[in-house]
Amino acid sequence: MSKHCTRLTALFLALLLLPAPNWATCGGGGGGGTGGMRGPSGPGMGSDEQVYQVPWKLIKPEDSIVAGLVLYWFPSSGEEFQKSSLRNSRSLSLYASQCVTMGVADASTAMGQKFLTGEKLPVVVFAKADGTVISKLENVNGFMKVDRVEKLVETEMKQREESVKERMKEAKERLKSGDKDGAIPIFRSVMDEKCVFPGKAKEAAKELKKLGLNDIATVFDGPVFDPTKSAKIESVMKRGLQAEMNEKYEQAERLYSEARRMDPADPAPLRYLGELYRHHLGDWDKARETFNEILARPGDPLSRAVALHGLGKMTIHDGDFLKGLHLMEDSVREYPLALAYRNLAVYWNSEGDTAKADYYTREALKLDPTDPFNLVFAAAFLAGNGHGDEALKIAQENEALLPASYNLAAIYAQLGQKQKALGLLKRHFLQYERYASVRTKEMMEARVDTVFASLREDPVFLALTSAADGKLPIPQNQKMTAAPAGTT
Repeated sequence: MSKHCTRLTALFLALLLLPAPNWATCGGGGGGGTGGMRGPSGPGMGSDEQVYQVPWKLIKPEDSIVAGLVLYWFPSSGEEFQKSSLRNSRSLSLYASQCVTMGVADASTAMGQKFLTGEKLPVVVFAKADGTVISKLENVNGFMKVDRVEKLVETEMKQREESVKERMKEAKERLKSGDKDGAIPIFRSVMDEKCVFPGKAKEAAKELKKLGLNDIATVFDGPVFDPTKSAKIESVMKRGLQAEMNEKYEQAERLYSEARRMDPADPAPLRYLGELYRHHLGDWDKARETFNEILARPGDPLSRAVALHGLGKMTIHDGDFLKGLHLMEDSVREYPLALAYRNLAVYWNSEGDTAKADYYTREALKLDPTDPFNLVFAAAFLAGNGHGDEALKIAQENEALLPASYNLAAIYAQLGQKQKALGLLKRHFLQYERYASVRTKEMMEARVDTVFASLREDPVFLALTSAADGKLPIPQNQKMTAAPAGTT
């Protein structure tokens, strides 16, 4: 598989010079579900049950971090990064929603020279936003275990919370002695740390309101860090993910909702629920409500990115293309998602901009070069740009992947294998998609998708997509007729 990935990357560089199609539409095929962080769920798509991916972002020396704290991870190699236990942690993902940036950095850069003094990699450095080192953690026998990193962050956060408690105590003592003017600034200083210490900030907000101050910002409850409760929440989330991957979507919804009730401040259950509603259940009203709730409260960059992407994808389908595009662009600025990159590629391919479609496809491949869904998605672009043999080989190797049926159909349609394409589209609509509310949207996207232009007047294709919701415009000069009566 890696050989084909390398070949794909090389071919995509050449695609930048190819002419773009002469029609513009909007299509599907980008995928979704499972919290937005892996290829679509379903048979043949693996059984990774990690639900709390830490939102590590590559930090370069020129990047500016203006507030909060930063956990820098200097891995020893790309392989160590891919296999490390630091990739998955509920507590670290929750700290990421409390103004702790999770950053991966290259030890050979100026940043490495600043924070490291010859230590053997991997190394973790906890620092202030201005670069002041708080603490440093070295590996043991070449390994950096996540429990040690969790302990490092937890210890520092508890020490800082003690300082906040002391300020609260001082403010209350001043208030008790009649020094209202002296107490208010201290309470406000605690409020200023509402992202890191929401519990104490909420307490300070109550005190300020008692004093008659009304210009107090909303403070949300903090997440559950108690180890026993946290383990139970993670267990419920894993059961929910397993149910989703086994296509038991109602059960997944119940379990994700249970985890949400166990910790309303944890953005992960909302993220998984939002994608479940959007991608699998087709309940876009609930999806919008869920994604907007994520954006309305403190959240980690990953959860915010998934929410922005989901809102963007739905907005495009509802006809507001530019607003939807901007939401998806905001998504990848917040945090790089293969899902968002794929759907940005879909957007620009539909607009006839092959260069941008290629760029976003390659960005998705960079994030997960061995993911079968990523490879099939990329092959659909190869098929339309003169590299049919390579695309066909990838399609044949991955034909059993049910969630990839739409993109497999796209490959065969562009290669002129109409019956094969129609069979895979039928598999997508009637076997993979379980709910009519999803099918109507997917059928509409297929009707306007450039990759199915060769099928657009085919009676079988028209009948197969006859339940399309009609929300997207048919491409100009590509008239869509009604399906003949009795066509199957």
